[in-house]
Amino acid sequence: MKIKNPQKEKITMSDPWITSHERKVVNEMMRSGWDNYAYVEKFESVFAKWHGRKYALMTPNCTQAIHLILLSLGIKKGDEVLLPDCTWTGTSAPVTYTKATPVFCDIENDTWCLDASSVEKRITENTKAVIAVDLYGNMPKMEKLLAVCRKRKIPLIEDAAEALGSKYKGKRAGSFGIASVFSFHRTKTLTTGEGGMLILDNKKLYDRAKFLRDHGRDAKRSYFVLEAAPKYMPSNLQAALGLAQFDRVEELVKRKRYILHLYKKFLGDISDITLNMETKDVYNGAWAPSLIFGKTSGLTGKAAMEFLKKKGFPTRPFFYPLSSMPAYEKYKTGSAKLNPVAYSLSHRGITLPASFSLSESAIKRYSDAIKEILKFH
Repeated sequence: MKIKNPQKEKITMSDPWITSHERKVVNEMMRSGWDNYAYVEKFESVFAKWHGRKYALMTPNCTQAIHLILLSLGIKKGDEVLLPDCTWTGTSAPVTYTKATPVFCDIENDTWCLDASSVEKRITENTKAVIAVDLYGNMPKMEKLLAVCRKRKIPLIEDAAEALGSKYKGKRAGSFGIASVFSFHRTKTLTTGEGGMLILDNKKLYDRAKFLRDHGRDAKRSYFVLEAAPKYMPSNLQAALGLAQFDRVEELVKRKRYILHLYKKFLGDISDITLNMETKDVYNGAWAPSLIFGKTSGLTGKAAMEFLKKKGFPTRPFFYPLSSMPAYEKYKTGSAKLNPVAYSLSHRGITLPASFSLSESAIKRYSDAIKEILKFH
């Protein structure tokens, strides 16, 4: 991607990368794709295959994909669903839609993802599911989480909304657990404006989810409803854009990784910060580069954002612990004492600009501003 005037470039947090290919496919859909779900079905098919899954169901957004799998598993009032304290509310809100209780667990210092030991401690007889989140493209230690879930016979759901293109020990994000979900929000690597996908291998669970996705209607009798279910059907318009973007998925992920690696290059001489992980086990799809200031720096994410804002740079916080926010106070299933790592990382973290259009010089300017914070703090 070429930037016309990199020195005058306005830095933005996120933007999509739409080309003539996407416009062509969407225009084709606009001319002939209103009377069926052909684009939806094609997008589902190729997306599932790329992730090594048998089935896929597109939804209007990822939150609904999570709700759909929870409904399909029969999650209900009195049940508990374990999930990381640091994630977006889209992971936890669907749990409340089912009247179940979200139980917030701690995350790991290195992965920023769900800690298997925290999960094991929080399991009760009411635990009916665990949701692991691939935060910022990072990957949790999947074999440990899967071992805990298998031992207790609890289904693991992988929230891979932020991890398109990431891999753990050679396996793609989205291929772990009983089911996985993705987001195609306007800020995501692959976008449909809003959109989501549920992918899975279990035919019985797939059939149940497909039935519930469209009002619980009878497939053989028009307008005959068997269950009062939600309607989470996507449109061909969304799917056409998604399908065209998916044709370029390797290019999109490559660009995101390039942006992350530029930040690592320009900030590589600073020892007391941590950026999105990459190890021999983890290949990071790098949806959104994020940064944790070390404890010895004494710098908080809030102070860093205030400084950057004064310099004219856009900022975004690291995800807040869900248990710290008014929406989830009543559940009393998380706290700084229960989840010290989640609270500590959130307190010291920020998310960096990740627009596809960012030039190398823009990333350097932003990195230099971060160095300036550390120098004068």
